[in-house]
Amino acid sequence: MSIVSYNNRSIKDITAIPGAAKSLTHIKTLTASSSSTLSFVNGSSDVVLDSTYPIYIFKFINIHPASDAVFFTFNASADSGSNYNVIKTNTYISSYHDEADANTALGYQTGRDLAQSTAYSNLGDSVGADNDQQISGYLHLFNPSSDTFVKHFLSNTNTAEGGNFSVNVYTAGYFNTTSAINSIDFKFASGNIDAGTIKLYGLKDS
Repeated sequence: MSIVSYNNRSIKDITAIPGAAKSLTHIKTLTASSSSTLSFVNGSSDVVLDSTYPIYIFKFINIHPASDAVFFTFNASADSGSNYNVIKTNTYISSYHDEADANTALGYQTGRDLAQSTAYSNLGDSVGADNDQQISGYLHLFNPSSDTFVKHFLSNTNTAEGGNFSVNVYTAGYFNTTSAINSIDFKFASGNIDAGTIKLYGLKDS
């Protein structure tokens, strides 16, 4: 295979780079405004969440709660959003550091994971309601339309927590169903999503 190289004179004339085909496709953006939930339902409002893509990526941008010290959560549906109650098992690992540089920790949080539960899964630590506090991050969902395998997911978020902590959380697990998942719902454990944006992307096969 030959190697293609570019110099300063040729770079301005490039219109396309071989092998750089677009693989991440924006599907839908939802913006909260005192919203109880933000839901992505396949086939509704131009949302695609089916076999079109093997991987879906949700990006959370400045998700701000109306209530103080609440957890940002998500759940899945196999019936187009009629019920968000798919059984799941996950892990929850967090690290934190406070603004006073006095408290730090890294560890597994046994009280924030789920084992064969239909409950909403935490995506991060409790979020403060100060004007400058929010949670941002991403969630990857793998092959949600499979009728053979369980559906894996993984997430990383960072929270500006109510006690003035930066809290980074990794959570991962699987929806224990061979039914196709076609809807994902996001909400705070209590109170509305005051503001923020969630973007949905599809990742093509390599």
